[in-house]
Parts: sequence; structure tokens; C-alpha cells
Amino acid sequence: MDRRRDELMTVPQILAELGGVSRRTFYRWRELGQGPAAFKLPNGELRVWRSDFTTWLRQLEAAA
Repeated sequence: MDRRRDELMTVPQILAELGGVSRRTFYRWRELGQGPAAFKLPNGELRVWRSDFTTWLRQLEAAA
């Protein structure tokens, strides 16, 4: 996907889209390598490209 048309998502946006997953669970998934691809900004906050989030969800769906 063209990153110029992509959107950066914050952790609260991701949690809201997942419908109630806790912040702690999200960070645990990241520790285990099971979360969506993300990167840290210089201030320490995480961001996830929406396209990477969507890909991650589709992979979960395919594995179910």
C-alpha cells in the first residue's frame, strides 16, 4: 500500500478497534511477537500503520 495514503494508528485507536482489549494485553502480545507490526516514535509512543493492522487481523482470521 502507498504509505502516503496510509494512516498511523495510536495504541488507543487500536484498542478501540479491537473492542475492549486491554493495553496490558496489547503490550503482552507485542512481547510475545504476536501483535501487529509497530514502531516507536522518539517520544516512546507506538504507532501502527493501518495497512499493517489490517494485514495482522486478516492473518488472525485465516488462522482461526
